[in-house]
Amino acid sequence: MPLFERINFVEFKWIYQESTESLVRTFLKRQGISKKLLAKIKFQGGKILVNDKEQNVLFSLKTHDIVTVVIPDEEAHETLLADDVPIEIIFEDEHLLVVNKPAGIASIPAQYHPRGTMANRVKAYYVAQGYADQVVHVVTRLDRDTSGLMLFAKHGFAHAKLDQSLQQKEFVKKYQALVTGKVEDLKEHGSISLPIGRDLSSLLRRQVIETGQKAETEYWLKKRNRQCALVDVQLHTGRTHQIRVHFSAIDCPLLGDELYDGALDQGIDRQALHCYSLTFPHPFKREQLSFTLPLAEDMATIAKTI
Repeated sequence: MPLFERINFVEFKWIYQESTESLVRTFLKRQGISKKLLAKIKFQGGKILVNDKEQNVLFSLKTHDIVTVVIPDEEAHETLLADDVPIEIIFEDEHLLVVNKPAGIASIPAQYHPRGTMANRVKAYYVAQGYADQVVHVVTRLDRDTSGLMLFAKHGFAHAKLDQSLQQKEFVKKYQALVTGKVEDLKEHGSISLPIGRDLSSLLRRQVIETGQKAETEYWLKKRNRQCALVDVQLHTGRTHQIRVHFSAIDCPLLGDELYDGALDQGIDRQALHCYSLTFPHPFKREQLSFTLPLAEDMATIAKTI
């Protein structure tokens, strides 16, 4: 038996390998099971078994004990509406869903905009598939007008494990952008390290400001002409609008990015930003996952002219 396996959609099993004893609670915390999830297991019909016998979190584990956790199904959020619009699935297994988000679609609903988002579309997909767990767990978000790869967890435990990976910087998320302005000043490989904070003159804008949070953006120049350039971009911090703010700050705003003074006359009516690559460790299997997408059609059309 492997050190970990998922028996069915709600049951997980490990073999305890340590030479010293440990409380079940301590062991499960190391596996990524939070206090909140433990409470759900305890009060909503789940179980913790050691060697097929039900135990509580204060039970002491010994070497080669088999720990089984049964997690109750998640009921769907009644407030999240389902939008029956097809989604483009890049990858799916029992734990994860990776989709291609079109530009112009928000990632999650807002207070006065309860539908029309990727979360609503994924909810409809879960309902149509008849999944037992229908809660939509968004792991990586994209701005409304950014296209590309977006990751969802299909149950709360997977979400917790993926959040751990995010916090430990085990995700590599890369973008492609079309920028204009002083493109002749772009290096073949460069880094933009400028602090970002709120622009108090706007509800939406961010700006480079000394009192802002540390922000670092790495880029690679793919090609350019006199009007614009195609760059690969990797974030090393995750500030709001970071790519857009940083390239605007070096006088190379994104095409179509009206908020940050990008050119609006080159055939694209949204910020020219696309999440084309996503690499991260699978939350339960001992493997690295990597996904790539070609440029969105509107950006690809312009990129061909460079």
